[in-house]
Amino acid sequence: MEFLGMQKVKDGKYLKNYELTYRNKAGKEKRYEIVSRKELKTPEDIGKRVSGVSIVVTMNGKLMLLREFRMSINKTIFNLCAGMLEEGETIEECIARELYEETGLKLKRVREILPPSYSAVGISDTKTYIAFVEAEGSIEDHTSQNEEITASFYSKEEVKELLQTEEFSSRSQIIAYFFANSVLEQDMEGFQSVSD
Repeated sequence: MEFLGMQKVKDGKYLKNYELTYRNKAGKEKRYEIVSRKELKTPEDIGKRVSGVSIVVTMNGKLMLLREFRMSINKTIFNLCAGMLEEGETIEECIARELYEETGLKLKRVREILPPSYSAVGISDTKTYIAFVEAEGSIEDHTSQNEEITASFYSKEEVKELLQTEEFSSRSQIIAYFFANSVLEQDMEGFQSVSD
């Protein structure tokens, strides 16, 4: 594919829409629409900046999952705690803030932060970290009026059942599967704590 150009077609409050133009293998022009959370001034800006973090939270051998209403699909699904980086905020500060805002829990320890990855390559250049953390405290509702989130911790057996009966975001479904089948636990033992 040969990149030919980029044009912003809509400037929303949170998302910007762009049309990319390519020449395909057959030599024909192909237009492709994407959304970005960031202002893209040049083609080199596409997918360069990290937007936020998805947080895999464990406590006392259980995995935290959120039951969260998502407006984009008009339903409640299982999801991970996640959020957007604020201006000037470190990734660790973002993790602690989002964890508290969505669950009331405090960050006990960051076990691992994976390098940023793309979260929706079919439609967006959004890039986020995935963090594996331990939490402490009690779950409390600190969400905004625009969020409908219920956080709970689940055992492996409970997660196995949820995987057969409930709907998930892709990232939370993958994490839940690995947790339920002890893959996540084995890998977590080898992680070095960022705070150590």
